[in-house]
Amino acid sequence: MSIGRYQCYALMRCQDEEKTMSSDRKTSTRQKILEVADNLFYREGIRAVGVDTIIAQSGVAKTTLYRYFPSKDDLVVAYLEERQNSFKRLFEIAIARYPNEPKQQIIALFAWLDKYLTKPECYGCPFLVTASELPELEHPAHQLAVSNRIAIRDRLVSLAEAVGVDNPQQLGVHLLLLIDGAFTQRRLFGIEGFDVRLKPIVAQLVDGNG
Repeated sequence: MSIGRYQCYALMRCQDEEKTMSSDRKTSTRQKILEVADNLFYREGIRAVGVDTIIAQSGVAKTTLYRYFPSKDDLVVAYLEERQNSFKRLFEIAIARYPNEPKQQIIALFAWLDKYLTKPECYGCPFLVTASELPELEHPAHQLAVSNRIAIRDRLVSLAEAVGVDNPQQLGVHLLLLIDGAFTQRRLFGIEGFDVRLKPIVAQLVDGNG
């Protein structure tokens, strides 16, 4: 390779590396802001937390935050999207232990929820809390909260159909009500006042077809 071609190749490599590093920095900054917002929104509430608090705790400039999230609503939606993706992933992991055994999948899901609800870092369901804090039906965060509950309900209905119960739609709705009720109890009473176990209730519901 000639010196000229080598220099050109080296320059291109440097430019590619700079682009990669710049992209990584952007991802890291955005993720840092989102992690701080997630922690504050979930523990303290969306309305109670201002953008200035998020800026101070994430250590970024105001212009930087607004570059990634043009408004607080955009940040709230991003927070919920992250929560939704995380919950969906954990949901599927919980049931993956029992392939082709839909009844055991449902029971395993609620056994996982039993453990999650008794963790100190659990403060209830972020989607139910958001829908309560932002009750305007047209608000994008409220709409995302509603779509989340619909998605969970539909997934539960599909599992109920696989079990072969007489009324899978009814069972799916009842299972979602059980989830939402447990999350609400956890939010209201805290870890010390929460004494609900979902797994035995769910086993009875499935056996009795909801």
